[in-house]
Order: sequence, then structure tokens, then C-alpha cells
Amino acid sequence: MNIPKDLYYSEEHEWVRVEEEKVYIGITDYAQSQLGDIVFVELPMVDEEVEVGGEVGVIESVKAVSDMYSPVSGKIVEVNEELETSPELLNEDCYQNFILVVQMDNPDDINELMSAEKYEKYCSELED
Repeated sequence: MNIPKDLYYSEEHEWVRVEEEKVYIGITDYAQSQLGDIVFVELPMVDEEVEVGGEVGVIESVKAVSDMYSPVSGKIVEVNEELETSPELLNEDCYQNFILVVQMDNPDDINELMSAEKYEKYCSELED
């Protein structure tokens, strides 16, 4: 399982890449492998305000339909519209294909997320 060291992770299997006050958010390798072939991504609206744990989209695969939650609070400033026509990009490279970008209200939200090492341990405990 691929878990880049320079990202943060949520218990809902989202990754977060911090770039100043913006964060790029996507799903992890663990999530995409559990979902299987992704066939649809419902993206949130740009300019929408989100809270930590708030629903920001839906990912549908051949196995399941899964809600996606925001790991930070703030305003959605960008979505990856390419996923509307090519949702399989999340299977091909889940870390290069972000889902949304949030302008954070509270940078301390990052402190509640897991490091790569903690996320790897968390996933291994799920497999047990």
C-alpha cells in the first residue's frame, strides 16, 4: 500500500496536502483499493463552506457507494472537474488526482489528522 510521507490522513481515508492556507484533498490508496473500480464521483460546489467531518461528495464504485467527508473546515475554492468524466483517475493515481481544494478557516485542523506512520498503523489494525 502506497502511503506518501509528506501528507496527512483522516480516519475516513482521505489524504491532505497542505500548501500555505489551502489544502488539497483526495482519497488514499487504501480507500481506492477497497472501493475497487470507481465509476462516479459527485463533487461539491465551489464556494461552499464545509466543516470538519461535513459531507463533501460521493464516490461510487462497482462495489459500493461511499460518502466523502472534509478533514478540515473552510471554503471550497476548487474541485477536480476532470473526475466528472474520468472517475477512474482515482484508481490510476489517487495521490496525483485531488478531489477538492479547501481554503482553511482553522489551520489547527491539520493537528487532528494522522501522519503517514500513524495512518499505516491504523490501516493495518483495520486489516486484523
